[in-house]
Amino acid sequence: MVSDATSNQYRYPSEPDESSSSIKLCEFQTEYKTVTKGPLALLIQLTRQASTKDFPLNPDDFLTENKGQVAGLGGANLKKILKEHGITQMLASEGGRTSRGNMGLMMKYIGFLNELHDNIGSVDFKALEANWAEQIREFFRNQPFVLTADTSRTVAASLNELFDQARARQKQNQGTQYLGAMLQHLVAAKLMVVMPQDSFEIHGAYVADSPTVRSGDFVIGKTIIHCTTAPGEPLIQKCAANIRAGCQPIIITIFERVRTAFDLAADAGISGRVDVWDVQQFLSTNVNEHSLFDGTARNAKLADIIEKYNAIIEEVETDPSLRIEFEAK
Repeated sequence: MVSDATSNQYRYPSEPDESSSSIKLCEFQTEYKTVTKGPLALLIQLTRQASTKDFPLNPDDFLTENKGQVAGLGGANLKKILKEHGITQMLASEGGRTSRGNMGLMMKYIGFLNELHDNIGSVDFKALEANWAEQIREFFRNQPFVLTADTSRTVAASLNELFDQARARQKQNQGTQYLGAMLQHLVAAKLMVVMPQDSFEIHGAYVADSPTVRSGDFVIGKTIIHCTTAPGEPLIQKCAANIRAGCQPIIITIFERVRTAFDLAADAGISGRVDVWDVQQFLSTNVNEHSLFDGTARNAKLADIIEKYNAIIEEVETDPSLRIEFEAK
């Protein structure tokens, strides 16, 4: 038996059983809404428990002594199982033990496993557990990032925490550049605050410049803005081309890459002809200026940028997990 990571369905090798079993699991997931953290925490632990018992499974064997809760659930146990599947994020601190509806869902799932066993004569618990692990990965992929704005801390500090979330998600989902997309659209959101929206175009973060005949990520008159988390030779060559065309290039990157961009520009002989800004200060300066350096008004201005950022994500991106949830303290 194998787990299909593309469809997130449980598949069996024999043709007749494959279709019916996949459909049944899909129906179970849909009917009982198993996409939130409580049910997912329960189901992956319950699958592990059930793998150690004989069929037919008895729901009473999965209850605590007082019959008030599902037995064997806990944060440490859940963390251990997830780690075996390469998942390091915290799904539920109590392992789903206190989630409402656990009793009913447990009984339904045990009935589902018994039915599955009756239909094909066995259940591949490893494959079934892998299915729930993939559902948990999908849950984390679809969660918005969180920007916590605390007036006792700088805007840059809050942004650094936000960017750390993007870096962590990139490690979990290699190949997707969350930080780069976030940087570009935060810059776009800030530009929307300070100037008319029709004065520049906004594109998806994964749309290359050449197919859209663009000389940079944002073209505002004779100013060309390039957004990147990793300045390199190709970007410097673009900046040199901007200069030859009579334009002013600006590189906006993360703080720790500013020195790299300056050094590359110097090596290319265009030092002093290209500006390099770090995105933390680029955004922080705007927030403080527009709040008239009033700390009590700062969160409102930052919230405005995040609202515009989320509108951009909805319009030009297909991945809703790029959204940012704003929390003010």
